[in-house]
Amino acid sequence: MDATGGGDARDGGLAAQYEAYPYPERDPREEKRRLLIGSPSHLREIDYWVFGATRPRSRPLRALVAGCGTGDGAIMLATHMSREARPGEVVCVDRSEHALRIARERAQARGLENIRFVPGDLTRLDALDLGAFDYIDCCGVLHHLPDPDAVLSTLTGMLAPGGGMGLMVYAPYGRTGVYMVQDALARLAPLEEAPARRLDVARRVMRHLPATAWLRQNTNFGDHLTGGDAGLYDLLLNPRDRAYDVTALFGLLDRAGLSVACLMEPLRYDPALLLADPRLRARLRDMPERDRAAVAEDLAGNMATHVAYVTRADSPVSRADPMAMDSVPVMREIPGVELAKQIGPDDRLPFAFGTLVVPVAVPPQTRGLLPLIDGERTVGDLAAIMETRGIPAARFATIWRTMFVTLSGLNRVLLRAPK
Repeated sequence: MDATGGGDARDGGLAAQYEAYPYPERDPREEKRRLLIGSPSHLREIDYWVFGATRPRSRPLRALVAGCGTGDGAIMLATHMSREARPGEVVCVDRSEHALRIARERAQARGLENIRFVPGDLTRLDALDLGAFDYIDCCGVLHHLPDPDAVLSTLTGMLAPGGGMGLMVYAPYGRTGVYMVQDALARLAPLEEAPARRLDVARRVMRHLPATAWLRQNTNFGDHLTGGDAGLYDLLLNPRDRAYDVTALFGLLDRAGLSVACLMEPLRYDPALLLADPRLRARLRDMPERDRAAVAEDLAGNMATHVAYVTRADSPVSRADPMAMDSVPVMREIPGVELAKQIGPDDRLPFAFGTLVVPVAVPPQTRGLLPLIDGERTVGDLAAIMETRGIPAARFATIWRTMFVTLSGLNRVLLRAPK
């Protein structure tokens, strides 16, 4: 599908789509039963990947969700801030009144008072006069815009000193099959038709989709199967949908004056995990980071999105030292005792990078260390406990360094921000 031409018609179609089928499809009543967790905009990720676990938790955090849709990222971040009594606010901007209404009702169901909603078009952000932000979320948005470079540059200009962003864009190889069906539907259900009629055509095509269609073989996503009308429409009928391989993503960021603090999860972009051959690993060792990431994407074949935390290129992240005795490690989400149970007898942690499961080697002592990580104990506390178990300080340092590098690379163990 042509993802760049026909700006006015495509933009009008996009606006009509998200009014008719706000995405993702959410029911505010479900907020009483669960909180949806993901990346970017998990508060512990922001603390570590954007601010390097050096920004005090007592300092107010002003966040913008640029294109909030029905609110998944915004609700998660505002809830995390509320639970931890973190000062600040989450400002949500979207041009779909229908989507904003759903997001607002979700916030009301949770009793969130640190979130507000602003109707607005991301291509005209300057008119909203929102001010500067410490953190900006732009997740699943740039790839639908007529000029992603222009909007990203505007967002970069809205960052407060030391601030950063969480971004997500589509990736091409993990979406194999999507664009073929999009092309077919562009002919069978032209953009000029009403959204409901286009959706009816898409449903009929999916019922009769040949077994040989690449979309049937691709299990990297399931919105067209389980995401309701909004999921099916967004995947297969979206008027503008461009994908960025990792090289194109770096180019987009370079043009905006941004630098990658983290590609999520970092080890996913290390091709050495996929290539056990020593000679191949030797070739990879001296390869520039961007080329290594591109090799990982090319070989894995299942990356359907790229999630990145970024900062201004002239303001790189100053990260806390995980080896400092006063640093406080924290589990990102899964409790340490539960993660420890997943480690096999061969001291390998089976880790799912989407549909690809890779066994990741960890130090044997990881099983004993993980349950000790409670977000309060310092690295020094962990060292002292391990010394009572016969692990001297020098050996602990080696074990901890390897363990932290590995598990932070899987986005499982991070450092907590100071009070």
